[in-house]
Amino acid sequence: MCGRYVVARATSDLLPSLLDGLGPLPDDFNVAPTTVVPVVRERHGERQLPGARWGFVPSWYPDLKKRPQPINARIETVATSGMFRRAFATSRCIVPAQGYYEWVVTETGKQPHYVHQPDAGLAMAGLVTAWPDPARAEDDPDRWVLSTTIITRDAHVAPGEVHDRMPACLTPDSYDDWLGDGLDADELLALLDRDSFEVAHDLVQHEVSRDANNVRNNGPHLIDPLR
Repeated sequence: MCGRYVVARATSDLLPSLLDGLGPLPDDFNVAPTTVVPVVRERHGERQLPGARWGFVPSWYPDLKKRPQPINARIETVATSGMFRRAFATSRCIVPAQGYYEWVVTETGKQPHYVHQPDAGLAMAGLVTAWPDPARAEDDPDRWVLSTTIITRDAHVAPGEVHDRMPACLTPDSYDDWLGDGLDADELLALLDRDSFEVAHDLVQHEVSRDANNVRNNGPHLIDPLR
């Protein structure tokens, strides 16, 4: 799964063809569920970088307290699941990241590992949806609350050393196809399967400080390798 990740201003330099001209990213070295995170989506033929709450809130939920609010969607079922199939068909996005954390249980506790691509960022495939806040007027521009989920798949190579799932990431050549409306569900799934397998072979992982275990801790030191 992907339950904690890193996004920082430097991520823009690592994903230039995705983020060029879309504005600065926040510095957050310990992104946790319910955080409002930057996502890339396409509307009316143009890329946008809105903020979306991490944890998928379908439009039919009565309020933001209803559960579940999945932070991940499985590639195996995302196109057919009642929770995700509409967003998969019409509202895909990319969640930019510098890397992500996974934990290995040891005799002394949970040990975090940082998984990343040494010379590039991660374009994690995701879905975005809009939930209408019933407490706001229909003409209120803040009525619609965006939320997102990250698609995962079975893990391979370095990510597979620390967990059995990993985020499904895209290669630059596929950004337009993923965000656009030119491919059907089978073609999108094939693209994502191919790309994410390719990206996995470029990923590396290392142990980091257990400070990452606490979501209140933040800063670039969290991703430094343990010495």
